[in-house]
Amino acid sequence: MDFATASTVVLETLTKATSQDQTILKPAEQQLKQWETQPGFYSILVSIFSNHAISLNVRWLAVLYFKNGVDRYWRRTAPNAIPEEEKNQLRKHLIANFNEPVNQVATQLSVLIAKIARVDCPRAWPELIPTLMEAVKSPEVLLQQRALLTLHHVTKTLASKRLAGDRKIFQELAGSIFSFLYNLWNSHMETFLQLVTTPGNTDQLLPPLERCLLTLKVCRKLAVHGFTSAEAMPDAMALLNATYPRIKSLLPLRKDFSAHGQLKEKLEKLIILLTKVLLDMLEYHSLAFLPFIRPSLEFSVTYVFTEAGEGLLFERFIVQCLNLVKAIIRCDAYRPAKEISETKEPATIEAYKIKMSFFTCATLTEICTRLILQYFPLTEEDYHPIGPDSFWSSNPVYQRPDLQAWDADAEDYITDEGGESWKFTLRPCVEVFFMTLFHEFCETLTPCLLQMVQTVQGPVNPEDVRALLQKDAVYNALGLASYELYDVVDFDQWFQNQLLGELQCKHPRYKIIRRRVIWLIGQWIGVKFSVDLRPLMYEAILPLLGAEEDLVVRITAANTLRIAVDDFEFKSEQFMPYLERSFSLLFHLLQQVSECDTKMQVLHVLSFVIERVGSQIRPYVSSLVQYLPMLWEESAEHNMLRCAIITTLIHLVQGVGPLCMNLFPFLLPVIQFSTDVTQPPHVYLMEDGVDLWHVTLQCATSVTPELLQLFNNMPALLELGSETLRVCFSIVDSYVLLGPAEFLQTYSGMLHAILSDMMTDLRPEGITHICRVVENMFRVFPVDAPQLFPDLLSHVFKAILDGEELPQVMSMYLVLVARVMLQNNAYFFTFLSSLAPKLGQQPGEVLGTLLDIWMERLDCISQPERRKLSALALASLLVSTEKVIVERFNAIVNCCVEVLHDVCREDYTDILLMTENDPQPEDEMEMEEDRRRRQLSIKDPVHSVSLRDFVRAKLQECQQTHGQDGFQNLMDTIDCEIQEQLQRFIK
Repeated sequence: MDFATASTVVLETLTKATSQDQTILKPAEQQLKQWETQPGFYSILVSIFSNHAISLNVRWLAVLYFKNGVDRYWRRTAPNAIPEEEKNQLRKHLIANFNEPVNQVATQLSVLIAKIARVDCPRAWPELIPTLMEAVKSPEVLLQQRALLTLHHVTKTLASKRLAGDRKIFQELAGSIFSFLYNLWNSHMETFLQLVTTPGNTDQLLPPLERCLLTLKVCRKLAVHGFTSAEAMPDAMALLNATYPRIKSLLPLRKDFSAHGQLKEKLEKLIILLTKVLLDMLEYHSLAFLPFIRPSLEFSVTYVFTEAGEGLLFERFIVQCLNLVKAIIRCDAYRPAKEISETKEPATIEAYKIKMSFFTCATLTEICTRLILQYFPLTEEDYHPIGPDSFWSSNPVYQRPDLQAWDADAEDYITDEGGESWKFTLRPCVEVFFMTLFHEFCETLTPCLLQMVQTVQGPVNPEDVRALLQKDAVYNALGLASYELYDVVDFDQWFQNQLLGELQCKHPRYKIIRRRVIWLIGQWIGVKFSVDLRPLMYEAILPLLGAEEDLVVRITAANTLRIAVDDFEFKSEQFMPYLERSFSLLFHLLQQVSECDTKMQVLHVLSFVIERVGSQIRPYVSSLVQYLPMLWEESAEHNMLRCAIITTLIHLVQGVGPLCMNLFPFLLPVIQFSTDVTQPPHVYLMEDGVDLWHVTLQCATSVTPELLQLFNNMPALLELGSETLRVCFSIVDSYVLLGPAEFLQTYSGMLHAILSDMMTDLRPEGITHICRVVENMFRVFPVDAPQLFPDLLSHVFKAILDGEELPQVMSMYLVLVARVMLQNNAYFFTFLSSLAPKLGQQPGEVLGTLLDIWMERLDCISQPERRKLSALALASLLVSTEKVIVERFNAIVNCCVEVLHDVCREDYTDILLMTENDPQPEDEMEMEEDRRRRQLSIKDPVHSVSLRDFVRAKLQECQQTHGQDGFQNLMDTIDCEIQEQLQRFIK
C-alpha cells in the first residue's frame, strides 16, 4: 500500500476513533493499536496533524497517538522500536515550521518534541536548538510564540536530566543561549510596559505578555540548572536583580486591569513566576544568592506586613513571599555552627549576619503581631452565614463573608489539607511560616505572644465579632507554638481557670471559640498536660460531641479525643467512666457526617478508642457492628474509606476476641474481597485486608468451611511476593494452629508446590519464614506432615550438604531435619535412603556428611529451644549400631553436653520444661491463638522432655545395646573433662 492510500485509511480510522458511537469507536481504537508498531505509521500521523484543513478533533487525536508512540517505541532498545530512518524524517518534519494555529495542539506538539529531545538531543538531533533559536528571532508573532513554547518544554525536559554527562550538556546549552534569551525577555517586558501606557491598547497586551511568560520560563530553567557557580552566571545574577523592580511595576498593573480577567490572570502568572525564580535560585544556589538575602527579605516583608502592599496583594503572591522568607530562615547554608568560630564557610557567617541584622526585635514583633492579627483571623473565604436565621445578620457591620465555608459546608471546612498545601494555600502557609519564625526566634517572640494572650484573656461579649476573631487567632498561635512555650506557659492552670470556662459558653457565635479551645487542648496534650487532669478533659470533650453542638466543633472535639487516647500517658482506667457515652456520641457523629474524608476521620477516632480499651469495648459495639456493613456498601467508590473500615474492623476483632465469629457473615466477605488480586481495589485494600484476615484467625475459636475457603486467595498473594508476604506466612501458620486436620487435608498439595518453588526465589528472610511455617506443621503432625513435603525436604537436605553459608538459614534447615529425625525417625531414614541415589552416594555417606556439618554448625543455632531440639535429635541416635553413627559417638555426646549447659539451671533442672500447671500470663489482650500455641508447646518434646533425662536414658539404652565393654570403649573416646561434666548432669 502506497503512502497516499495508507494516509487515507489512517485518516478514516482516526475520524472513526473520534466518534461517540461505541460500535464505531472500539474497532477503530483496536485498529490504531495494531498500527502502532507498523513502520510508516508515525510519518502518516505527522502528515495528518500538520494539515490544518483536517478536523481539529482528528488532528488532536493524531498528536496524542504520536506522543504515546514516542513514549513506547522511540528508544532504540524498545520492543518494536521505530526505525532510525523514519525517526530522522520525523525529526525534520517536526521542526520544519512552527505555525500551528490551535493552542492546545501547539502545546501537545511542544511536549512531544521535548520527549524526543530528552532521548536524542543533542547527539542525534543537533539541529533542534539552533532551529528553535532561529524561529525565536523571527519577527512573525505566531512563529516566535510557538518556538518559545517549544523551547520552554525542551529546556524544562533537558533540565530534569540528572546524570553528570547530561547536566554538562545542559550547562553548555545555557552558556550559549542564556544571554540572548535574557535580553529577549527584557525586550518583551519593555514592549509590554510601553503598550500599557498607550490608551486603548488592552487587546494588544496579551501577545507580548504571553511571550514575556514563555521567555521567563526558559530563562528560569537555564539560570537555575544551567550554571555551577556565581562567577559563571553574571546574566543570571542580572535576572535576579531585575525581579524586584519588575514585580513592583507589575503589581499596580494587575490592580489596574482587575476588570480584564484574562489579562489579570496572565499578570498574576508572571508575578508568581518571578518569585519562583528567587525561590529556585535560593534552593539550588544558596551561596550565590547571598547578595539577594536582604533585598528579598525587605521586599517580602514590606509588601506583606506594611501598608505598601495595600490593594496590591493577592493570595498566591503572599504565599510566595512568605515561603521565600521562610526558605531564607531555614536555609542550612545560612546556619553557622553553634560556636560561630567553628564555621568553615565564610559565606555562611556572612549570610547569618545579614539575616540576623534584618530580623531585629522591632521587626520580629511587628511581623508576629501582623501575622496573628491580620492573617490568622478567619477570612472572607472561611465564613459567611447564609440564610435569614444566621446569627451574623443581626450585626450588618460585621456581616462580611467571614466564615462562609463553615456555614456552607462544615465538613469541607474542617478537612485538613495537610501535605504540602502550605506551598500554595494562604492559611496553611501562614501557619507554617509562623511556626518557622517562632522556632527560630523563640526568645524574642515569646513575650510578644504572651502579651497578646494577656490582651484577649477573660470573657468576650459574643456580640463583639471582632473580639471573637482576635481571640481565635491568638489561641491558634498559642497552639501552633506549644512546643516552644513548654517552659513559660502553665497550661494546667490555664486549662482549669480559663479554658474550661470558655467551653461553657453556649452562645451560637461562641462556637468559634469553643472549636478553637478544644483544638488548643489537643495541641497541648502531648506537650504539657497533667495526667491527673485527663478526666476533667474528657468531661469537657463529651458535651462538644453532642448532636446539638455545631458540626465543626464536634469533629474538632473528636480529633482532640483521638489525640488524648493515642497519647503515651493515656490511662484506660481514667477513661472507662466515659467510654460508653463517648463511643455512643462518636458513633452518632459517624452516622451524621456525609463526606468520605470526615467519615474516615471519625472512624479513626473509634479505632483508636477500641484499640486502647481492648476487650472492655465489647458491651458497646453492637450498634457499630450493625452499621459497618451498610457503610461498606455505600463506600464502593471510595477505597480509602474502605481502608478505614478495615482498620476499624481489625481493632474491633481484637477487642471482641472470640466473639468475632459472630461477625463472620460480614467479616469474611470483606476479607475475601480485599485480598482478591483479581479485584481492581486490591491495590488499596490488600495490605489492611491481610492484617484483618490474620487477626480474625488469631481470635477465632474454630475453623469454619467459609473461613477455610478464604485460603483460595492465598496462592495469588504468595506469588505476588509483595510487602504483605510476612503476614501471608503468618496466616498460613494461623490456619495450621486453628484447624490443622481440615487445613492440611485440603491445601497441603497446593502449599507444597508453592512453598517449594518459593524456596529458590526468596531472600534469606523469606526462606526462614517458610521454614517456620513448615516446622509448625511438623510440630502439629510429626508423623504425617513431613511426608507431605518431600521436595521441600530434598531442598533442605541438599542445602545443608552443600554447606549453606547464611547462619539464619542454616539454623532453620537444621531445625527441620531435627524435627523429622526426633519425631519421625523411621521416615527420616527412609527419606535419606531415597535421597542418597539422587546424590550419587550411599545413605551412610550422606548421613555422615550431614552429621558432621550439623555438629560443626551447631553454634549458628542461637535460640535455646532450637539448640535443645538439635541435642534431642542427635541424642536419639546414640542407641544406633550404624557404623557412621558409632564413629561420631564422642562428637554427639560433646554437642549434648554443650547444650545441657545452655538449658539447665544450677540444680540441673531443665529451664525449658512446661506443664499445664504453670502460671498463665494475665494479659487481657491474649488471643485464642496464644492459647493454642501454648498448648502445642506443652506437647512439644522441647518443652515436655527433659534433655538431661533423655540423654541419660539414651546412654543407658546404648549400654544395653553395645554391652558394658563396648559401651566403655565408646565412652573412652570422649575427652575426660567432657565425661566429668556429663556425669554431673546425668548422675
